[in-house]
Amino acid sequence: MSTLDSAIDPAAPGYVANRTALLERLAELDAALDQARAGGGERYVARHHERGKLLPRERIELLVDADSPFLELSPVAAYGTDFPVGASVVTGIGVVEGVECLIVANDPTVRGGAVNPWSLAKTRRAGEIALANRLPMVNLVESAGADLPSQAEIFIPGGRVFRDLTRLSAAGIPTVSVVFGNATAGGAYVPGMSDHVIMIRDRSQVYLAGPPLVRMATGEVTDDESLGGAAMHAGTSGLADYLAADERDGIRLARRCVRRLNWRKQGPSPRTAVPQPPKYDPEELLGIVSADLKVPFDPREVLARILDGSDFDEFKPAYGDALVTGWGELHGYPVGVLANARGVLFSAEAQKAAQFIQLANAADTPLVFLQNTTGYMVGTEYEQRGIIKHGALMINAVSNSTVPHLTVNLGASYGAGNYGMCGRAYEPRFLFTWPNAKSAVMGPAQLAGVLSIVARQAAAARGRSFDEESDTAMRMMVEQQIESQSGALFLSGRLYDDGVIDPRDTRTVLGLCLSAIHNGPVRGADGFGVFRM
Repeated sequence: MSTLDSAIDPAAPGYVANRTALLERLAELDAALDQARAGGGERYVARHHERGKLLPRERIELLVDADSPFLELSPVAAYGTDFPVGASVVTGIGVVEGVECLIVANDPTVRGGAVNPWSLAKTRRAGEIALANRLPMVNLVESAGADLPSQAEIFIPGGRVFRDLTRLSAAGIPTVSVVFGNATAGGAYVPGMSDHVIMIRDRSQVYLAGPPLVRMATGEVTDDESLGGAAMHAGTSGLADYLAADERDGIRLARRCVRRLNWRKQGPSPRTAVPQPPKYDPEELLGIVSADLKVPFDPREVLARILDGSDFDEFKPAYGDALVTGWGELHGYPVGVLANARGVLFSAEAQKAAQFIQLANAADTPLVFLQNTTGYMVGTEYEQRGIIKHGALMINAVSNSTVPHLTVNLGASYGAGNYGMCGRAYEPRFLFTWPNAKSAVMGPAQLAGVLSIVARQAAAARGRSFDEESDTAMRMMVEQQIESQSGALFLSGRLYDDGVIDPRDTRTVLGLCLSAIHNGPVRGADGFGVFRM
């Protein structure tokens, strides 16, 4: 392979300015993560502990192997909405008895762990990841069921969570549930549809309707234990497979369940058992991306700090040079890389990308997309050269590629460039965002300008004068709106990615994802759609 060189000068004014701007975004991310980790707040956390119960992250820490990493997913879900940051549930990938598992843990300190629209979306995304990557799923259940004021938004789509559990089981992907407290109404179906169920004596209460509702519906007077207690389900209904003495014992039993799965990865092992770290300091990633996203940067500087040994074999380096493509390894796993070198994609870049994606599929090699694009080039000259059909060529290749895709938005991700570079709509296995990144139909100034031009033309067509003062006010308002709605935290809050990450963690995050991906087979496409040449 060819070792990448670096031209970064950490003392250069531009580098220092970029680093300062990114550290400011990281501080905003840290504040949002602190909100998520705080759960329902000090009062409810203290009350939970007083009852001798563990918090969701404490349960996860006991569940996963000691000193093993936990890749939390969608940690700032619901950011910028009316619901608490984190969406009352913790999801992520952790290693349990040597097995990578998708873990879902309700947070009972937030409205009793009730399911709201964003916790539903976050849980469903976790199920998608488990199914796509063949990850056994462990549910740490303590939920009051649906958040009733928002039932109209969650009742009908909420059924998919239970459907997805059964589909995991049908696909041979095990599901385990540990019930720590209430699992009421819809919450009861999570253990009900899991392969292995653990309940905790005198703690777990699983029923479709609690004693008050049973009395209202049928007139029967009953109590929690008789209706849905752990001992009843272990000895009478048969819903509980194992009866734990306390929370820690329940987690111990969950670990034993995973140990007995006899789980084997279906994908190939890393090519290199002990991969070399990059030759350049990942700390320097903080100053590479321009604070002004209109200013391009060389993605090779990023690759030099995330690829094994900083080794990279570039494909077609002199052709379509606004897109860098090539081969490398990441934590020992072979990868193909597509990285935007300049914002705009031209016909040559689109054709180069399509060929490279076909080659990766022929070699059963996962693809990593590093986004920093303003979209495909527009204008008469480029339309006449066929930018639409060439962009369609690239999007066709991305759409029908079956090797795993990993996407990271490093800067800008606008227009159809987001699609060609495997944005959320194209179902990458994982998608992460740097805190400085933005994504929208187009940049704020461009979008506001288009609206202004349309309004000006409409006024002229009607023979009316154009109000310049109102136009200026409209452009400012639109630019501010698009600026706020295209930011990383806003988009991550709505689950348009799997998390906003510190750039210095990019190599680690991608390595964890590649390892998870290889729980299933890695196979390229047998064919693509019709390519318009």
